[in-house]
Amino acid sequence: MAEKKGLSLPMQMALGLVLGIIVGMFVTPEFASEYLNPFGKLFITLIRMVVVPLVFATIVAGTAGISDMAKLGRVATKTLVYYFATTGIAITIGLGLALIVQPGLGLDLSTAGLKAKEVTPPSILNTLMNIVPMNPVDAMTKGNMLQVIFFAVMFGFGISTLGERGKPLFNFFDLVGSVMIKLTNLVMLYAPIGVFALMAFTVSRHGLAVLLPLIKFIAVMYIAALLHVFITYFTCVRFIVGMSFARFFKGIFEPFLIAFTTTSSAAALASNMVCVRKLGASKTVSSFSIPLGNTINMDGTAIYMGIAAVFAAGVYGINLTPGDYLIIVLMGLLASIGTAGVPGAALIMVSIVFTQINVPLEAVALVAGIDRILDMARTSLNVLGDATGAILVSKLEGELGTEPFNENGEPAEAA
Repeated sequence: MAEKKGLSLPMQMALGLVLGIIVGMFVTPEFASEYLNPFGKLFITLIRMVVVPLVFATIVAGTAGISDMAKLGRVATKTLVYYFATTGIAITIGLGLALIVQPGLGLDLSTAGLKAKEVTPPSILNTLMNIVPMNPVDAMTKGNMLQVIFFAVMFGFGISTLGERGKPLFNFFDLVGSVMIKLTNLVMLYAPIGVFALMAFTVSRHGLAVLLPLIKFIAVMYIAALLHVFITYFTCVRFIVGMSFARFFKGIFEPFLIAFTTTSSAAALASNMVCVRKLGASKTVSSFSIPLGNTINMDGTAIYMGIAAVFAAGVYGINLTPGDYLIIVLMGLLASIGTAGVPGAALIMVSIVFTQINVPLEAVALVAGIDRILDMARTSLNVLGDATGAILVSKLEGELGTEPFNENGEPAEAA
């Protein structure tokens, strides 16, 4: 007789999400902040604890295991083309829907007393130069994932050039990666409590009084996100990969919920790497594309930038020119590079966009109060995009489903 199984972890997290919304409607923000939010912060801290060592070990092992540099070049090229193409589609969808709906038109929102710090955009040259870490240990300490990825790839190549002499070091990092996956699985046992606490805190803090004046803006953001999922991700998964979208979404439901509740793509990174492996993504592709996408693939942020720009222009009665729209698209693409996978990072990026198209920076303060609600859509979309990319590139490389992955997070033994 088969044993009865309890609720799966994703279902437990979904239950925590629902209970958190219900509890958040009845508790005060002060109570939620003092007694519930610490449990949510603990969850985010635990997740971030495993991210850097997991990413570093898996990328080093994945790179060291590839003797063919041409293969890594193909994987990198396909991954980057996918990321920039989907980001371009995302910002076009956000901008197009915002122009149709005009969420800021007719709104009379006072900006008296509101101030926003002016942000100077970094030059493209500095952005590219900052990819190379001066001190790899410092990059790991600060969680600068782009620098960590760069050093890990270089380190992995160094091991691969040693041939048989480098085998013990390759085995060491491969083992460290397996240990970090095990540790991630242990941390995820706390996820339902963390999700509950974070949702209760968010709902208690953002009541209807805050949401109603900007409900049109919120609705446009979520509708644009859904459109992007069906136009872009569904098309890639169903028609190119050949996988049912229901199976795909069920497989990555765990990192999706983490992203939605924590509003941190970095917090969902470890879970996302494991989940795409279980769906069939190869170790080489997933260990490269997921950490990289976590840093430079920001479809949700790109959508938000287009909507926020049209919204702010409508509130202030500013007519945007075709040149302004081009700037928004280009800035949306460029701003994705190096955007930190932490809560609220998009507010900094949208400040840069506003500066470029001469929209008053006070408009940033207008939407800052509901940024957490918007960030939930942005971050979950970013994570979905990373997962889709890993599955897609694995398929294009002919490696999808070629490396079985068991529930314990270890490669299955060859028959």
